[in-house]
Amino acid sequence: MKKLGKFKIPAIISLSAMVVFGSIALAQSVKTRKGDALDRGAWRDRGRRGDRDEMGGMFWPKLNLTDDQKAKLKQMRESFAATNKPLIDQLRAKHEELRQANEGGTFNEALVTQELTETAGLQAKLMGARFALHQQMLSVLTPEQKSQLDQMKAQFKSRHDERRQNQ
Repeated sequence: MKKLGKFKIPAIISLSAMVVFGSIALAQSVKTRKGDALDRGAWRDRGRRGDRDEMGGMFWPKLNLTDDQKAKLKQMRESFAATNKPLIDQLRAKHEELRQANEGGTFNEALVTQELTETAGLQAKLMGARFALHQQMLSVLTPEQKSQLDQMKAQFKSRHDERRQNQ
């Protein structure tokens, strides 16, 4: 075996340390984008973790709703769920059919196009129903609460836009 010079071992160690620390620093400086494919699951799970209240939105708990308002909103949500359950079940079935069509190994464009066309109609109906529910829920609020809700939405939008520009 050849003998290493007395300066080669410290040089190798310091070079290795620079590579390790440099890669750590680079990894920490890389910005990650919220909403990327890998992060979408985390956003979807936020509602399950309790970041949103039982009314389906993150702003509603901050409006200091009365017990009467909470009861009316709960009744509206329950009525919406009961009324639209068949529509939601149809959408789930269509999504499952699309998944199954994709698993076959060969792409059947005609089948996928048909399923997506049917799904789009169902989604439009559900979107309309959700819009109507939202309007009903807003009718329960006082003018002060509506104003407060508008302010919170505007603040959220400005923070969201800032974060988007910084990415």
